[in-house]
Amino acid sequence: MADRILLWYRNDLRLHDHEPLHRAVQTGGQIIPVYCIDPRQFGQTRFGFPKTGQWRRQFLAAAVADLRQSLRSHGSDLILRWGEPEVILPDLVRTLKITAVYGHAEATSEETQVEHRLSTALQSLGVPLRLVWGATLTHPEDLPFSLPDLPDLFTRFRQRVEAAGQIRPPFPPPAALPPLPAIDSGEWPQELERLEGDRTPDPRGVLAFQGGETAGFARLQAYFWQSDRLKTYKDTRNGMLGPDYSSKFSPWLALGCLSPRYIYAEVRRYETERVQNDSTYWLMFELLWRDYFRYGAVNGGDRLFHVTGLRGIKLPWTVDWPQFDQWRRGETGYPLIDANLRELAHTGFMSNRGRQNVASFLTKNLGLDWRLGAEWFESLLIDYDVCSNYGNWNYTAGVGNDARGFRYFNSLKQSKDYDPQGDYVKHWLPELAALPPHLVHEPWRLTPEEQRRYGVQLGVDYPRPMVDFFMSIRQQEQRYQEATGQAAASPRRKKSRPPRSE
Repeated sequence: MADRILLWYRNDLRLHDHEPLHRAVQTGGQIIPVYCIDPRQFGQTRFGFPKTGQWRRQFLAAAVADLRQSLRSHGSDLILRWGEPEVILPDLVRTLKITAVYGHAEATSEETQVEHRLSTALQSLGVPLRLVWGATLTHPEDLPFSLPDLPDLFTRFRQRVEAAGQIRPPFPPPAALPPLPAIDSGEWPQELERLEGDRTPDPRGVLAFQGGETAGFARLQAYFWQSDRLKTYKDTRNGMLGPDYSSKFSPWLALGCLSPRYIYAEVRRYETERVQNDSTYWLMFELLWRDYFRYGAVNGGDRLFHVTGLRGIKLPWTVDWPQFDQWRRGETGYPLIDANLRELAHTGFMSNRGRQNVASFLTKNLGLDWRLGAEWFESLLIDYDVCSNYGNWNYTAGVGNDARGFRYFNSLKQSKDYDPQGDYVKHWLPELAALPPHLVHEPWRLTPEEQRRYGVQLGVDYPRPMVDFFMSIRQQEQRYQEATGQAAASPRRKKSRPPRSE
């Protein structure tokens, strides 16, 4: 009997550069693509937020629908099932007389536990589970060190990886696929869209993000080839307004609609056909950051999610719900922080510059448990990637790899450096639209007469600062020094880091 391969899709919703699909086609057998809508991913986080919020669900649903359409255009289809993969897939194996299950391996505990339970269930049926690595630019087998020897600092990781120069070419998409056997292909559950009600992204958003490989290709084509913006990426990547200050590939990377190796190949083609400069290098630099976070997650295991982080540092975090609610609603009284958090709430996206600042404020000004912020991002971000999200929060909180001492983002300076005229702040905080540039980032300086002149009453139209910025920094630094046994020192501002995987 010919091979009958069940192709298990998860965060790899594409046809291009898909090794499990490529290997399945090489067998010459029948291929049955399946996506399980796991109810556990639509429950609640530890702190009670929707695990997959509305923006993420909408992007995911569109990505799955696009994958189905692509498979149909190649002669196949996508089977959709609601349920836990370790239960659903063995049932399909029995029903369809599957000879092997192919898929991509994941990095963190929830996903790897599912892999283990599925493997155990399939073993009893005599069917192998064959998983391969495919979410990163580099491949673990090509690294110049073993994963347990992953460097503690990103710079060392990058330098050694770049010196090795090992990037595998992407796998080609199939020309055609065999049809499915007679089976109900299933539909996306409509009840998922009713969990929080219908929501339309705010037209002020930077981009009308649409899930799926087709939209991912279109975005790359627009950014690289039509707008020709890759050549200026390094200069513009710290922007916050408009579609093209950065690549914005991260949502498609997060669900595997775009492969990092495909992006790398397109960068190399751009360098050949257009220009090779610091900007083209810098985009590949960002892809290596994604790799570093994913490898760090594999090494760190569940420590990535513990309050003490990858480094096991016990800090005096607090859980103050009124303070957290002010933060997540964008009512801190600091315009740059508030504008970014409102953009996130209304669109499911935020620039990396914004993410760094709001995370620093939560941890280094408010001293709140960093996992509150990580889970809030997990719920809302359309580009949520478990390794990058929790890796970045570990880093900002000072408990992760490459985190050195008590460092913070000076959001007051960042406002003036990256939004000098206040255009971004005014875009998301219309109550401050009448303020001149020298006041828009520090509205607490408004005199009573200026409040009347500009139509902004502090404490009514816009909140007063919830904490004194520098006093709160000093307080949190003292707690950090006491917890780590370090001598007191003046807190250091974090050096501006480039956006990661945008």
